[in-house]
Amino acid sequence: MGKPTDLVQGTLDLLILKTLSLEPAHGWAIAKRIEQMSRDVLQVQQGSLYPALHRLEQQGWIKAQAGTTDTGREAKFYALTAAGRKQLARELESWERLSTAIGLVVREAE
Repeated sequence: MGKPTDLVQGTLDLLILKTLSLEPAHGWAIAKRIEQMSRDVLQVQQGSLYPALHRLEQQGWIKAQAGTTDTGREAKFYALTAAGRKQLARELESWERLSTAIGLVVREAE
């Protein structure tokens, strides 16, 4: 059986886009926000997060800008672009369809 932290393929992009729709953030803050919002169920590892951020930036859905964290460290801060907001809407719609379909199957099996 999978661990609770295992994500359905493609959901990491959705989680990152949703997190950045709230405010720009650096990588560590994005991972912490996802963890907090999921009540510590979802933990995004750096080995998954940073390649995803790079991929989303390549797609033009997020943009990075250098900045300083609250602790004074230099970091890349990521923000959603207009194209990213449109993609977030598509991803949310797709997630709703998928989660509804899974719910139907699970309930039918009872």
